[in-house]
Amino acid sequence: MSPADVLSVVTLIALVMLGLALLISVVRIIIGPTLGDRVLALDLMTVIAMGFVGTIAIRTGLMLYLDIAIALALLGFLATVAFARYILSRAASRGDAP
Repeated sequence: MSPADVLSVVTLIALVMLGLALLISVVRIIIGPTLGDRVLALDLMTVIAMGFVGTIAIRTGLMLYLDIAIALALLGFLATVAFARYILSRAASRGDAP
């Protein structure tokens, strides 16, 4: 088995595992009893998407995809901060402790 064949098999296994993790994350978004669970699952989906992009970059050999992963990481961080601020403002308006 050549190194290219091993790399192809390993990246395929990684893509399948990331797909399963994405499905589990979607289930947590749908079932999640609290808003915090849903926000955490959305953040997990961002990390999984970065894994997808990184795996595709390795599989194709195009390092341009890594720039996309970095941009996705920044966007995911900003979205998580925005959701956290929303949860805090929602708790403050209701008089709940965060």
